[in-house]
Amino acid sequence: MINSPDVPPVSGFETATYRKVVWRLMPYLFLCYILAYVDRVNVGFAKLQMQQDLHMSDSVYGLGAGIFFIGYFFFEVPSNVIMQKVGARFWIGPIMIAWGVVSSCTMLVRSATGFYALRFLLGVVESGFFPGVILYLTFWFTSRHRAKMVAVFMSAIPLSGVVAGPISGWILGRMSGAGHLAAWQWLFLVEGIPSFLAGLITLYFLTDNPAKAVWLDDAQKRLILGRLQEEEEAKKRSGRGGHKFADAFRNPAVWLLCVVYFGMTAGNYGIGFWLPQVIKDGITSDPLVIGWITVIPWAAAAAAMLVVGHHSDATGERRWHFSLSAILVAVSFAASAFPGIPGPLRLAALTVATVGIMSSFAVFWALPTAILSGTAAAAGIAWINSVGNLGGWASPYVVGAIRDRTHSMTLALLALSAVALVAALAALVVTRPQPVGGESR
Repeated sequence: MINSPDVPPVSGFETATYRKVVWRLMPYLFLCYILAYVDRVNVGFAKLQMQQDLHMSDSVYGLGAGIFFIGYFFFEVPSNVIMQKVGARFWIGPIMIAWGVVSSCTMLVRSATGFYALRFLLGVVESGFFPGVILYLTFWFTSRHRAKMVAVFMSAIPLSGVVAGPISGWILGRMSGAGHLAAWQWLFLVEGIPSFLAGLITLYFLTDNPAKAVWLDDAQKRLILGRLQEEEEAKKRSGRGGHKFADAFRNPAVWLLCVVYFGMTAGNYGIGFWLPQVIKDGITSDPLVIGWITVIPWAAAAAAMLVVGHHSDATGERRWHFSLSAILVAVSFAASAFPGIPGPLRLAALTVATVGIMSSFAVFWALPTAILSGTAAAAGIAWINSVGNLGGWASPYVVGAIRDRTHSMTLALLALSAVALVAALAALVVTRPQPVGGESR
């Protein structure tokens, strides 16, 4: 164990050390998450042509898009516990290789059954990546830095839309018939290969923890490990949360956080899987133009989540940063649901909803990591992400079923508004001020 007196007290040294860690780890993790998210939601663009070729209803598409999260649900917790034992490098690397292969193989789908099977398998192989990275950040950063680091990492979600929208639109608009393949088949192939290559690089590039970082000197290692130890000791003195595997499931706050994350994830994938269709219905049917229009909400959200994450870290306040963002989501979805609303106005409302969702994500993961540590953190992070991501299964399926029955997005958008409001209220409960001996942020 590292004793805090051995940690160099010079603030300039500490700032320089953490800056070095940030620039060594975060750009690469950010890039990997862009690849992961593109391979997860590019089916939203493929739908514009694949649905007709394979004679899929909106319900079939919605179930297939969302079944990804069933595989995710069953394998996240064991995956995160395994990563804590074997290390990030030899766990995250193979995960990326596997999902790149599975994502590319979606080009071979010929039926609803095949679509369901490959989407489920993609969820299985990708299940360890996101919760693994969130856990991995706790090996390097204390809670003082964590919301900002998570915001930097998760800004890959909106930026994946900025990057993938024009690329996917170009592939759909220009690659039809090339090599005797449909354009949507090229989309899955082209966008899966980079993940495979990045997985190979990860095996050599990623460092498991500060103690193994040959790119840090001994003083820098002592500082980082000392700060982490100080935080662990503070948690123990305060009596907050838990450290063992079972503590994650005995803590009522963990279950409420599952509800919170479910609501925001439902909204996120309601947009991610259906935004291209909304644009096609209300603005244009040109795939290339659709791709460029999708840049608007995701670019705005990328900027907003960095600002909110930074401000939350600077002030130390989590409760209202998250809850107000979630309330903004609920209001925006409700506004976008007005019958007969012009396409550009609906896009504007959904842009504000996307900003709110990404801003809430920028703050959210500072909540469970503030109450859990050790094996409990590994299990708790994965469990919250597993249960919460069932919103990614529910929302595309519900939206598809509603569209099949009503041929409209109105009721679907109102449903997304309702779950966002429930998430905001649950967050206010779980982050309410605690009696002496506890802590709320």
